Amino acid sequence: MTQLTDVLIVGAGISGINAAYRIRQARPDLTVTILEARDTMAGTWDLFRYPGVRSDSDIFTLAFPFRPWQGRDAIVGGEEIREYVLRTARETGIDQLIRYGTRVTSADWNSAEGRWHVDGYSARFLVLCTGYYDYENPHDPEIPGTSDFAGEIVHPQLWPEDLDYTGRRVVVVGSGATAVTVVPAMAGRAEHVTMLQRTPTYVLARPRRDVVANALRKLLPAGTAHRVARAKNILGQWLLYRLCRRYPDRMRALLRKGVVATTGSAEIADRDFAPPYAPWDQRLCIAPDGDLFTAIRNGSASVVTASIDRFVPEGVRLEDGRVLPADLVVTATGLRLKLLGGIDVRRDGAPVDLSETVTWHGTMLSGLPNLAVCIGYINLSWTVRADMTARLIARILGHLGEAGMDVVEPVAPADLGELAPFMDMQSGYLRRSAHLMPRAAGHYPWSIRQDVMADARATNHADLTDGLCWSKVSQGVRA
Repeated sequence: MTQLTDVLIVGAGISGINAAYRIRQARPDLTVTILEARDTMAGTWDLFRYPGVRSDSDIFTLAFPFRPWQGRDAIVGGEEIREYVLRTARETGIDQLIRYGTRVTSADWNSAEGRWHVDGYSARFLVLCTGYYDYENPHDPEIPGTSDFAGEIVHPQLWPEDLDYTGRRVVVVGSGATAVTVVPAMAGRAEHVTMLQRTPTYVLARPRRDVVANALRKLLPAGTAHRVARAKNILGQWLLYRLCRRYPDRMRALLRKGVVATTGSAEIADRDFAPPYAPWDQRLCIAPDGDLFTAIRNGSASVVTASIDRFVPEGVRLEDGRVLPADLVVTATGLRLKLLGGIDVRRDGAPVDLSETVTWHGTMLSGLPNLAVCIGYINLSWTVRADMTARLIARILGHLGEAGMDVVEPVAPADLGELAPFMDMQSGYLRRSAHLMPRAAGHYPWSIRQDVMADARATNHADLTDGLCWSKVSQGVRA
């Protein structure tokens, strides 16, 4: 039997729980249902269990704006984040809205009914909070010779619970946020950890604790202190990003100076932490308290910048002929993109090509009525953008009720000019799937700029008549 609901949210991670809270806050009269494919909530923070798993974003910007963070650290481990998400869902009653073990495979908009039909559910409005990567299948670089290797190969996304790396020689393949996290976390127990990278990444040492935020919490009520600390850190991250984009050479020199200071070696800085691209062409990685640099300096870890030839029985052979001995290889080689959770999205039975849609304020897609997509920032904390999107969705739902309308659909004009992928950054996992993404123009409302100040001005004050077509199903009246 088909189950009816007003709003159907797919995904019970940070985005889904945040969206449910904002929607119920604005429209308590609507029924809200959350579908989650796994048997627990928290999404990424329940899935990833590799050593040291943490967020690259500070917790004051990653946390829900409506629930203050009470811990001491600002850079927080995955388990703490997971517990925080679970507590928030329980205390707000959102945990009662979740239907676990329900994997969504298809969603079809029925124009005659003005409803989405989603694997046994029928909803007036659909919100996809599925993230943007494949939970089951990480990116496989397909390094030759895996069957020849005498040791063990694991991917951080599929980390075995019983894996013991004590006293083992470990090679971590990759240089992104996961590798930068795993290497110092494993260095304390392994015999030695080598980070093997083809191309360096910019890494910034950052204090694990936010002394200003902790001081604010002694002086102000918890909610006020959280909001001030959040605003401070959003501004700081935005300024760092803007400085990197505007003054790349100066920021490159400043980042190099930090690496030299923490590793004690200009040679290491120039060989292993000097990418060929400008800062923030790809995501900047964070080393809490400089833990990666500390491990390099004390000799428990090292970095090798070279290309891989193949696996050999004793380890990894490089193109220059060197062999890195290994008992365990960790392939921290990135994610595989899965847009909208891999859901087969249709309109009146006809499949929709997402690459032919255009984003409206990063929240809705042209040609898809009553559907919203929640994608966080890739150059800032995920939750900052996710909450901006959730509040806009709540406004849209509020206007549907106030105007007595049933349907809202973004209709993109024909003269938008040059379009680009709506997540436009040079990171490998984004480049590999750029051709599949919805498009974005260079101006609002058909844009998402990865610029929190510009996006906030445009999105928080979005004109709901600009680019959106409102109608009633029964009478065909448009507004």
